Amino acid sequence: MITQATVIESPEGRPATFLARLKNFAVYVPFLGPFLFLVATYFFLPVVLTTALSFTSMDSKMQWEIVGLENFRRLFSDPIIPRIARNTVIYVVFTCIFNVAFGFFLALLTTYFVERENIGLIFRSIWLLPRMTPSVIYIIMWQWFVSPTEAGFVNQILHALGRPPQAWLARQPMPIVILVNGVIGASFGMIIFSAAIKSIPVDLIRAARVDGASDLAIVRRIIVPMLKWPIMFLTIWQTLSLLASYEYILLLTDGGPFYKSEVWSLNAYHRAFSSLQFGYGASIALVLVIVGVIATIIMLKLFGFQRLMEPAKAGA
Repeated sequence: MITQATVIESPEGRPATFLARLKNFAVYVPFLGPFLFLVATYFFLPVVLTTALSFTSMDSKMQWEIVGLENFRRLFSDPIIPRIARNTVIYVVFTCIFNVAFGFFLALLTTYFVERENIGLIFRSIWLLPRMTPSVIYIIMWQWFVSPTEAGFVNQILHALGRPPQAWLARQPMPIVILVNGVIGASFGMIIFSAAIKSIPVDLIRAARVDGASDLAIVRRIIVPMLKWPIMFLTIWQTLSLLASYEYILLLTDGGPFYKSEVWSLNAYHRAFSSLQFGYGASIALVLVIVGVIATIIMLKLFGFQRLMEPAKAGA
């Protein structure tokens, strides 16, 4: 039976007229319309505005004066930019690895190694509490944890061991920033991986155990290969999210001390809203958008996205 959603073809097997194609596409418009509107309004339009602003000298006076590539020449001649770029690479790479790897470990621990489902559910719920906690409260907790005074949690441990207190944020701001973002970011990976592991047919695992496979062998040869899609999704999602994130860094260190924890997105925020150099801040943000697009294409190639999209081939 030919339905409205069926592609209308001519007797020769070729698609019919443009009008027929349009009618066929109209079936999906009510479903795609709201989604396309949201994408255009909150994703595409901001990119267009950012691109337009990056070629202007717009500042607190709100005047649109076209300056061409002047902002980009200024950007790449800024002596601080190499340090910020290096901070961004370190922050994104290590936090992404932490989020994906630790999220997978938590999911594996609470869905495969823990026999009782209720215990795993309680553990996952507790781990989600920081994500449900306001960002300011979460950062206040970490500020107490690494406080340079003797009242700080880590320094209390050092005091009990007879060691002097340390100024952790001043000495090692980037590792702490990675840890702060990693702990809360791993919860998202934990949920995705938990659902993916639960979707694996239990008969595969039981058959492997009957054949004498160890838990490590089951994880390596059954669970990990069947999680290619979640691993690819989380890696790309976390990379793009981390490239644009600066909230916790802003609250914890504000990029300091001396730009030691300043990342690209936070620098764009500082230029645009602290220094009120909207045009220059937009040029910094536009570079970040381009980097994000390039990184996505590279990761899709590395993960073999095209191969994953191909239908499974039935055995002979």
